[in-house]
Amino acid sequence: MASHLLFESASGYAVFEVKQHEEIGAKTKAVQDSIGDLAKFGKMVQLLSFSPFKNAAHALENANDVSEGVLNEHLKSLLELVLSKAADDLMKAQLGLGHSYSRAKVKFNVNRMDNMIIQAIALLDQLDKDVNLFAMRVREWYGYHFPELVKLIPDNYQYARAILFIGEKEKLTEGHLPDLAALLEDDTTCAQNVLDAARGSMGASLSEIDMLNISAFATRVVSLADYRKSLTGYLAEKMNLVAPSLTALLGERIGARLISHAGSLTNLSKYPASTVQILGAEKALFRALKTKGNTPKYGLIYHSTFIGRAGPKHKGRISRFLANKTSIASRIDCFSDNPTAKFGDALRSQVEERLAFFETGAAPSKNADAMRKVLDALGDDDDDSEAEIIDALPLIESPPSKKEKKKEKKEKKEGKEGKEGKVKKRKADAMDVDDDETVVEQTTKRVKLSKEEKKALKNAKKEEAKKKAKGKGENREKSKEKKKKSKPADSD
Repeated sequence: MASHLLFESASGYAVFEVKQHEEIGAKTKAVQDSIGDLAKFGKMVQLLSFSPFKNAAHALENANDVSEGVLNEHLKSLLELVLSKAADDLMKAQLGLGHSYSRAKVKFNVNRMDNMIIQAIALLDQLDKDVNLFAMRVREWYGYHFPELVKLIPDNYQYARAILFIGEKEKLTEGHLPDLAALLEDDTTCAQNVLDAARGSMGASLSEIDMLNISAFATRVVSLADYRKSLTGYLAEKMNLVAPSLTALLGERIGARLISHAGSLTNLSKYPASTVQILGAEKALFRALKTKGNTPKYGLIYHSTFIGRAGPKHKGRISRFLANKTSIASRIDCFSDNPTAKFGDALRSQVEERLAFFETGAAPSKNADAMRKVLDALGDDDDDSEAEIIDALPLIESPPSKKEKKKEKKEKKEGKEGKEGKVKKRKADAMDVDDDETVVEQTTKRVKLSKEEKKALKNAKKEEAKKKAKGKGENREKSKEKKKKSKPADSD
């Protein structure tokens, strides 16, 4: 039984889904009559999709393809869109989505360049060991021929270059002094000492084959040392691009080791400060937990200069504080769109203030204040850059659209209405104030008197004052008489 039906019409293709169908009595008259009834036919099938033709030429093309038994692209796209896909196609779609998602994630990690930093710091640590080991081997090997040179040139890189320059000590003359001094960073005294030591050296003579092998090995040491310098510069550039705040706080080496130990910058940013503090000292931590001893106070951050500058009593406190600031710096570098070293500089100044607090007791600044200053500085920089961009742009203004004109008219109307309302309120308030002032003025107005009336008022006031004075004097005399009468009675 067919589950879907395709109907070709002059206007387009229609796809129906069969709901009810009578297969046994399909050719009977009653069933055929029911199919002809629109209401009953609507219960038997359901329209899924209808795709019209673009124009008459498109309709003719599809009609020709149907008559010839050719699947047209228009019909194919409709069927693929409407009908469900097979299990294999669904599996392929899932695989394609999974591959594209994984590819995008790998690209994201590459763009963040965490992997490059991890590989660079691992190679740099290995090169440090190898260069030191090979330099000691060169010293021991060439020491049979020129043993005094070991004490005269302590630096491994300069020693290897000196071997390539000197070769056999018997061939060294005074004419080689300027070049030898330039090789030793313009140290003429050291070059003269090397020449004097070569003349009276106690070393044994070497054959040409031995000297060739020594010089070949010395060239490898020099090339490895040069590559180590270039790799150090590469690591510094990558760290300043990926984690500038962490680099400003701890330096390139320690920051890269923390990222390498955590696995990525994202993992490091997710660690709490307590984990960052002991990162790299896991063995000591587990040993202390097993033996119930003291846990370590620091791991990889021990190599920071801040812990070395702190006193013995404050090393644990400064390591805890430094781990806190390291966690903040890693989160800023990981989740900010445009990483900057200003946050790292602010955090570094906070650690410096904490060291000063341990030594002198000076109160350090708060973290919120330091971050606010950096944000304000970044905001000022953004404003300046925007102003420069605006100044650099040509003064070409596009004509305002109809919507913008309507908005401007509405804003003007609202502004006028608001101003009129404010003016009316101000007038009403002014009227109220004027009324109050008139009342006060009416109450405070005095009647003007003539000179004779003023004199009469003064005389009346004087007479009242005299009467009051006489009354007070009479009261005093009465009180004195009462006191005199009461004294003899008390004496009796």
